Amino acid sequence: MMAVRERMEAILNVGLRVPSIMLLEVLYRWDVSSFFQKIQRSSLNNNPLFQYKYLALYLHYVGYILSLVLLTLPRQRLVQLYLYVLTALLLFAGHQISRDYVQGELESGYEGPLYLEPLSMNRFTTALICQLVVCTLCSCVMQTKRIWLFSAHLLPLVARLCLVPLETIVFVNRFAMIFTGLEVIYFLASNLLVPFNLAKTAYRELAQVVEVYGLLALGMSLWNQLVLPVLFMCFWLVLFALQIYTYFSTRDQPTSRERLLFLFLTSIAECCSTPYSLLGLVFTVSFVALGVLTLCKFYLQGYRAFMNDNTMHRGMTEGITLLILAVQTGLIELQVIHRAFLLSIILFIVVASILQSMLEIADPIVLALGASRDKSLWKHFRAVSLCVFLLVFPAYMSYMICQFFHMDFWLLIIISSSILTSLQVLGTLLIYVLFMVEELRKAPVENMDDVIYYVNGTYRLLEFLVAVCVVAYGVSETVFGEWTVMGSTIVLVHSYYNVWLRAQLGWQSFLLRRDAVNKIKSLPTASLQQLQLHNDICSICYQNMTSAVITPCSHFFHAGCLKKWLYVQETCPLCHNQLKGSSQSGPGTPEGPARPDGVLDAAPLPGDCQQDQIQTSQMSTQVSDSEIPAEDEEEGGEEENLSGPLTE
Repeated sequence: MMAVRERMEAILNVGLRVPSIMLLEVLYRWDVSSFFQKIQRSSLNNNPLFQYKYLALYLHYVGYILSLVLLTLPRQRLVQLYLYVLTALLLFAGHQISRDYVQGELESGYEGPLYLEPLSMNRFTTALICQLVVCTLCSCVMQTKRIWLFSAHLLPLVARLCLVPLETIVFVNRFAMIFTGLEVIYFLASNLLVPFNLAKTAYRELAQVVEVYGLLALGMSLWNQLVLPVLFMCFWLVLFALQIYTYFSTRDQPTSRERLLFLFLTSIAECCSTPYSLLGLVFTVSFVALGVLTLCKFYLQGYRAFMNDNTMHRGMTEGITLLILAVQTGLIELQVIHRAFLLSIILFIVVASILQSMLEIADPIVLALGASRDKSLWKHFRAVSLCVFLLVFPAYMSYMICQFFHMDFWLLIIISSSILTSLQVLGTLLIYVLFMVEELRKAPVENMDDVIYYVNGTYRLLEFLVAVCVVAYGVSETVFGEWTVMGSTIVLVHSYYNVWLRAQLGWQSFLLRRDAVNKIKSLPTASLQQLQLHNDICSICYQNMTSAVITPCSHFFHAGCLKKWLYVQETCPLCHNQLKGSSQSGPGTPEGPARPDGVLDAAPLPGDCQQDQIQTSQMSTQVSDSEIPAEDEEEGGEEENLSGPLTE
């Protein structure tokens, strides 16, 4: 019950503040000077409205202040204010009912008893029921039992019941209206100091908060109290719904599909013509992006996606991107048609950013699913279907936007982001297929790491080539076309981030892999007799070893596993000694003294791995030539099987 109450209070906190932003939107769109200039040009004589021009300007600024006050009022005061407004509307409805009743009686001209005239009786009964409902609602809204305060509208009905002449009933109706107006004036006069006291209290509280916590804490407090993102989103959705309703209410003919797309863009363009509506669109796009990304995680992982979920607000990047592009291009200053076309490009960029965020969510999940032994066909179908969507949809968007706009440097940059997304998805799908092939073979592929490296390298090379093509097109357009400072800056930025940095990272990855391969080639390969004597698993992958390399510190590993380790650091996974080339002889190298049975003299005894972790100085101690008892060898094997996972 408490949760429902808190939810209702949160909805009221947002819903009751939307009209204040709507009022700010109307005041911003209303140009007072242009309004009075039109009046002056349209009137031949001096229009009396033109004399109140400066008064209207002052009221315009007062409206801004009142809107801001309504926006920042506490929820309890805001509810109370809306109750007062609702009471005033009910009183106005009561006066309308009373006026309509008196007008109907005057038109009928019947002054006799009501029960003798059925039409008069019906009018009287209907008006009486409506007035009683109005009085009851006013009493409930104002939370008072003095219902007579709101019953002045009943005076014409009482007068008609007492057979008062019709001319007198008109006078009674006017008296009831005046009496109700005096009540309202008395109520306003008795509460005249309430806004002043409220402003005084608010100023005192704000001063205390600023003095103790600072302006930043005050801003965060207002942000959380007003729930500005949700508030602006609701305001924009109401504005957009009104725009769509206005369009369809004024048209009788059905709308085609192309017309619907144009209507959608122009309606959005109409709803971002002021700073307030632009902020509303930004927060709406942010929440839409958040919903799409959340739905993507739910589609891939189900309810497990919300356990240990990252609390960072996803989707904010797309909203900020929209805001920056709108401010930079002067979106709100353009005409509606130009604003709609520019907005289509901005929304394309935002959608491309959402697709890239979806790929960042899906990529590790898809690869982990391919590498695992999970045989659920539904999970694999969801992963593959989402990847296929991310592969096809960016290409389709690029094709559609090329149909509407002429190709230039800016459009090529925008389209290249979608092309890069498709290339990344293609690489992810290829690696997933390789993992599934390895799973179906029921045996690890020795050179799988090389294949995956070549796949990653291929699509990264394609990304690099796309970036080079974009830069080449921009340079040619700058040199042979119209040169601009902004265009040259974009070319330089794109060249640095998408060409130079990509090339630098790719070259570093190539050097790391080459060094790792050279180090692996310099290490000696274990013979079958050495593997049988070692009788242990690889301490990196915990799998049996049919082939292995021996490090200078006399540890056995799979060559592929050790190569992956060397991408990260150049130390032994067990003892953390530096791994150097075979040119430096030492314990465990082929140059060391050999045992009579052909085993390297420095080959570790089973169970020495744990001791190597504790005291690395004893690694170079050579083993005596005495025979190893079989019982000690078996015990040592068990000990090393336990020590492998522990040391790893």
